[in-house]
Amino acid sequence: MFTLSQTSRAWFIDRARQAREERLVQKERERAAVVIQAHVRSFLCRSRLQRDIRREIDDFFKADDPGSTKRSALCIFKIARKLLFVFRIKEDNERFEKLCRSILSSMDAENEPKVWYVSLACSKDLTLLWIKQIKSILWYCCDFLKQLKPEILQDSRLITLYLTMLVTFTDTSTWKILRGKGESLRPAMNHICANIMGHLNQHGFYSVLQVLLTRGLARPRPCLSKGTLTAAFSLALRPVIAAQFSDNLIRPFLIHIMSVPALVTHLSTVTPERLTVLESHDMLRKFIMFLRDEDRCRDVCESLEGCHTLCLMSNLLHLGSLSPKVLEEETDGFVSLLTQMLCYCQKYVSQKKSNLTHWHPVLGWFSQSVDYGLNESMHLITKQLQFLWGVPLIRIFFCDILSKKLLESQEPAHAQPASPQNVLPVKSLLKRAFQKSASVRNILRPVGGKRVDSAEVQKVCNICVLYQTSLTTLTQIRLQILTGLTYLDDLLPKLWAFICELGPHGGLKLFLECLNNDTEESKQLLAMLMLFCDCSRHLITILDDIEVYEEQISFKLEELVTISSFLNSFVFKMIWDGIVENAKGETLELFQSVHGWLMVLYERDCRRRFAPEDHWLRKDLKPSVLFQELDRDRKRAQLILQYIPHVIPHKNRVLLFRTMVTKEKEKLGLVETSSASPHVTHITIRRSRMLETTSGDERLYPSPTSYIHENYLQLFEFVGKMLGKAVYEGIVVDVPFASFFLSQLLGHHHSVFYSSVDELPSLDSEFYKNLTSIKRYDGDIADLGLTLSYDEDVMGQLVCHELIPGGKTIPVTNENKISYIHLMAHFRMHTQIKNQTAALISGFRSIIKPEWIRMFSAPELQRLISGDNAEIDLEDLKKHTVYYGGFHGSHRVIIWLWDILASDFTPDERAMFLKFVTSCSRPPLLGFAYLKPPFSIRCVEVSDDQDTGDTLGSVLRGFFTIRKREPGGRLPTSSTCFNLLKLPNYSKKSVLREKLRYAISMNTGFELS
Repeated sequence: MFTLSQTSRAWFIDRARQAREERLVQKERERAAVVIQAHVRSFLCRSRLQRDIRREIDDFFKADDPGSTKRSALCIFKIARKLLFVFRIKEDNERFEKLCRSILSSMDAENEPKVWYVSLACSKDLTLLWIKQIKSILWYCCDFLKQLKPEILQDSRLITLYLTMLVTFTDTSTWKILRGKGESLRPAMNHICANIMGHLNQHGFYSVLQVLLTRGLARPRPCLSKGTLTAAFSLALRPVIAAQFSDNLIRPFLIHIMSVPALVTHLSTVTPERLTVLESHDMLRKFIMFLRDEDRCRDVCESLEGCHTLCLMSNLLHLGSLSPKVLEEETDGFVSLLTQMLCYCQKYVSQKKSNLTHWHPVLGWFSQSVDYGLNESMHLITKQLQFLWGVPLIRIFFCDILSKKLLESQEPAHAQPASPQNVLPVKSLLKRAFQKSASVRNILRPVGGKRVDSAEVQKVCNICVLYQTSLTTLTQIRLQILTGLTYLDDLLPKLWAFICELGPHGGLKLFLECLNNDTEESKQLLAMLMLFCDCSRHLITILDDIEVYEEQISFKLEELVTISSFLNSFVFKMIWDGIVENAKGETLELFQSVHGWLMVLYERDCRRRFAPEDHWLRKDLKPSVLFQELDRDRKRAQLILQYIPHVIPHKNRVLLFRTMVTKEKEKLGLVETSSASPHVTHITIRRSRMLETTSGDERLYPSPTSYIHENYLQLFEFVGKMLGKAVYEGIVVDVPFASFFLSQLLGHHHSVFYSSVDELPSLDSEFYKNLTSIKRYDGDIADLGLTLSYDEDVMGQLVCHELIPGGKTIPVTNENKISYIHLMAHFRMHTQIKNQTAALISGFRSIIKPEWIRMFSAPELQRLISGDNAEIDLEDLKKHTVYYGGFHGSHRVIIWLWDILASDFTPDERAMFLKFVTSCSRPPLLGFAYLKPPFSIRCVEVSDDQDTGDTLGSVLRGFFTIRKREPGGRLPTSSTCFNLLKLPNYSKKSVLREKLRYAISMNTGFELS
């Protein structure tokens, strides 16, 4: 196909191409070999040079022993250049250490200018090279400081060395070259130092100091010596002072230095002279001026994140506590910056645990990462934060309020002695509360007159916003904050006086208007109200009855009446006007705060009265209107029953309860008919085996030793069902329960406002007095030899119950005695009878739904169980009495009976008569129309064991007063299950009176035992 010449030509061209490519590859190999050889020679040459240089450096430092003549600055400069030329931080760390020591040694020489290392800065030829060299050396010092660990002894020595280098060459005060004639050089040398500090700052000098300070201080035991801490803090302060407190340097100082955990605490302990320097430069005021600007404060907070923002704030608070005069002058700015920092932290405070939250010991669940290294310093940070609610700062912040005097009467009121009975002191208390002259205090009623936009009001509002924000942000130390704010007895009453003066008319109207205004001013006013409510509620919760009713700490009783009226109206308006239905955020928090304070006062009043009759009722709320709205499922009516049922008269609530029960019966098909009567079973439960009585007033609660009986929990559950059934059917039973047990039956003990100590007198008044005597003990409580445990005599054996784990080894001291009192009260009323109470409540709630009785207080529940405390209404009883066996309303025996009850019997005897027939000495709450079964009187001719019921003959004889034989020797009897009085047909009124009085006094009727 191809000719020979063409084939040879193609072959030749291909051969030539291959040869050319091979030559190119060979040339590339030769070139690469030359490059590799050059690199190797270069590496070997450099390595040889580096070895030679390092050998020279080592020889230099070997010769530079303490006994030899000091080297000149130029020699040190040259050897330093060589070291910096070959410097590797891991390989040359020892050589660098020796270099630094040589430089510092040269600076210590006396009257030898050529030896001073700094003298080279005066050489025209070497100045710039020297400045460059010292900058490099000092930054390598910073690199080492970032890596060293101050807890290691060798590292701590190196830290001291490198800090000394930094201290020496960032300030001219120790330079001997400037003494005498050299003073003229000082401006130029200061300029060089400023240049050096500027270089360090640009490369992150403050970050280095922050790492060093945090490593050394954020530990169980700080490991920075006084010299080290002084040097580090002095270095941090120098650039700020040199720059004449420029904002550009105050910012990094705040971010990196003032945010070191508990720095001010360590400074005050280790080197208080540094704090004096801060004070001499008025640094706190400068910090306040810088941070009071909202944008700058936000920038600092965002740079720090939440955890370190808290550290900065705690250090500023500590500084503030040391400079009260500055705070007095800069209160507004200080309050503003603290509020902004807390608000920033609050954005990340979470209400619950999740995959995105971390636990913080002060902030709770926190949605930013937590530096767990801070945990070691958290107890110190908490102590610093406590300055915020300490007495000195509170006096400074609230000086405008605390400086005002409350008008007092000439003769101070003397409270009546405490009484164990709820109702006994009411008359005397109310008389004192309402018959005093108006000059007792000028804060009993809102007066108005103070403009809400005035500077004074704005200042107080801002301070209240600060403390309210701290309560919602520092969630884990909330109780500490509240305790601190309530420490001064006159703060809360004076704050209430201030609130009463606000607006044109004062009081309720102003705050209701604020609810409908979404302005910043309204939010601040409501924050003030919230703070007042939170603090007052906390105070009243921790005060005992003696302190509230007799000593009247902080609030007079008449003030509590006024405040409760305000709160009652405010909460009612919030609910009735529909504000609560869709409340969220701040509005919901406001409602919870005001409602919580209201309910603490109401429950205190239920236990022991301080308010007048019908004080809690809303006269503008008609029960019929509320019930209509409930039938229509209106939300506001349901919320009234849920939150403030006490605004409705008690009898109307009982009616509502009976209506709920009736609807439930209809739903279950349990409504009784005339053809169906309930089957009666008699059961006897020996009370002494299941229940104990309280000391003093003989009220019942589950016995802590009942566990010795078999199936005791099932028995308690059965008793609970019996009690529930009685309430369900409207049967009153004369079973007086202890107040604390009724509170548990209602579920009040789960409330955050519940206090076991307040309920303790209802269990054991003597035990309560003993515990409160511990609270008031002025000496060292440790001398009493108490521990956090309770010893109980069980069947002749002493059993020790620890109130907390390891409690029997923890002594009670003045610091923990309040905790001991609360723990002891909680143990006696809850822990000790926990299982018995739970079983009884379980049985009770299996019949009575919790929401049915939620609208009653503990005393009201007792009345629901045992009937009304009121005197027996004989006309009402007569009106709803059913007669059998021939008796009728006009029968002479019946006429005698009612006349005897009305004229001859005392109120106590009438109560005994009612108990004789119905087993309960109290009438039903809604009157005898609601007594089930109805009250009945039956004429009987024979004894109970012969009685077979009414016959036609017996009925006719009874109706016509025909007697088979004179019944004068027989007594009246009763069947309490049927509320039935069996009355013989006596011939004389005197006989009836005598026999009836004898029968009721001998308790011959059948009743629950």
